[in-house]
Order: sequence, then structure tokens, then C-alpha cells
Amino acid sequence: MSSGAPIPSADDNQQALDELVALLDLEKIEVNIFRGGSTDEERVRVFGGQVAGQALIAAGRTIDEPGRHVHSLHAYFLRPGDPKQPILYEVDRIRDGKSFSTRRVVAIQHGRAIFNLQASFHDEETGGPDFQMALDENLAPPDGLPDFHTRMEPHRERIGAWYDRPRPIDLRYVDGDPMSRQGEPSESQHVWLRANGSLPDDPVLHACVLTYASDMTLLDTTLLPFGLPFDHPGLQMASLDHAMWFHRPFRVDEWLMYQQSAISTGASRGLAGGAIFTADGSLAVSVVQEGLARFTQ
Repeated sequence: MSSGAPIPSADDNQQALDELVALLDLEKIEVNIFRGGSTDEERVRVFGGQVAGQALIAAGRTIDEPGRHVHSLHAYFLRPGDPKQPILYEVDRIRDGKSFSTRRVVAIQHGRAIFNLQASFHDEETGGPDFQMALDENLAPPDGLPDFHTRMEPHRERIGAWYDRPRPIDLRYVDGDPMSRQGEPSESQHVWLRANGSLPDDPVLHACVLTYASDMTLLDTTLLPFGLPFDHPGLQMASLDHAMWFHRPFRVDEWLMYQQSAISTGASRGLAGGAIFTADGSLAVSVVQEGLARFTQ
């Protein structure tokens, strides 16, 4: 049973967001070497979005050119991270060109690589052709949709103390959450998301917080064709790789629409794609993720 604690307030959620920002803020221990911590949540392994966000922070800390921001990242999850131990991030400055920089980051625990990321950074440029895919039409606005605690109230006993925690990221499902859609197969979902408070004007931080948030719902999309929730008994899921392309400016403390589609599920793996739009329909980020999706019993 949940403890029955009061629903977290806006101040509680802002504090949770501040704690997330602090979690992403790394300690520099040597040239190109950084150290990151983990949350105090009871997890079996480190949340994939956390290690991806921290790795991107590490890469960004080695970019010296002002106005050169991340435009793509490609990451592989190699081993489960130990949530009780710090993570070392080693950055390889592969190339610094006239308008692009490339970095490779390896995350290490217990002497072994648990994650690697390659990221490319690009100077801001204007001009050239401009096209984007369109935002789906007739989507319910976020303010009229239930937040986490309203949405999960019927499942409060099922998820226990996790229900009482403040939420650094506000997620609002347009099509209904995966638990309420059990037994109703579909191929896509629409989720409004934003940081649950305010953030400073730092594009690198906004990219890293969105990298963290982008891992929260996308892999679940691979189960939608079967009408299964992420916590279906005997189902094992874990991120394998994650790729993002940053197209246009955004703020993650303002509402973003995350359109997600199942691409393929089979051979104990699932692949899903996502497009993240600003509220006015500008395509900000594209995401593709593959993950483990197997039955263990």
C-alpha cells in the first residue's frame, strides 16, 4: 500500500526538478574525466535516461566554441548501471572542426564500460531549405489532461510508494496511459511532456533534461500493438540503444508533444520512433530507440 502521503505540491515538483538538474551536474575530476551520482530511489539498475543525460553533459563540458550545440547523439546501453555507485565518464575529443565537433563518451563502473555515447555538435547556422513533418491534428491540449497522480490514482496500491514521489517531469497521455489501455492494441501514442518547474536559460541543460525524459515512454510504445502494459508479469524490458537528432530550438520547461510509433517488435527486441514538437508545431527533436522486450516466464 502507498503511505497515503499528500499529493506533492508545485514546490515539491520544482524541488524534484532541481534535484534532477543537480543529478545531471557532474564533478570534473581530471581533464576529460567526470563523475556523476545516482538518485536515492530503490532501483535495480540506473535509469537509462539518467546515464544518457549525464553523458551528454560530459560531452558538452568539453565544447569550447560558444554557440555550438548538440545536434545528434547515438548511444548504446552495454551493462546495467549500479545505482549505489558513482559513474565515471571519460570523454574523447575526436574532432573539432570549423563548424562541427564530435565527442565520444564512455561511462564506467567497477572498471567496465556500461554505456557509450557519440555526440555531434554544430554551430548555429541560418539559410538553406527548411522542411519538417507535421504535428498530428486535433490533439487534446495538455492542461485538460490528468497529471501523473490523477492518472495513477486507480493504480495507487499497485505501484506503492512510487505514487507519492514528486515528479521532475510532467507526462500527460492524450490517448490514455498504457495501464488503462490494456487489451486495446494500437500502434502509436501521444504524450505531452515538460519539466515540472522552471529551468535556467541553458540550451545544453534543456537538451540533457529532454534526453532524460525521452527515455521514459518510448520503449513502452513497442508493446502497444499487443495491448500490454510495461509491467506485464514476466516481461523484461531494458534500453539497448537510443538516438536523437536536435532540429530546432525548444525549452523543456514548456509543453512539448511527443508523438511515438511502434516500428517493429520481434526477436525479443522492440524498435520505436518519436517526434518531439513544440506547442506551436515546430519539430524540435527526432528520437529512435531499440530495447529488449522478452518474456522470462
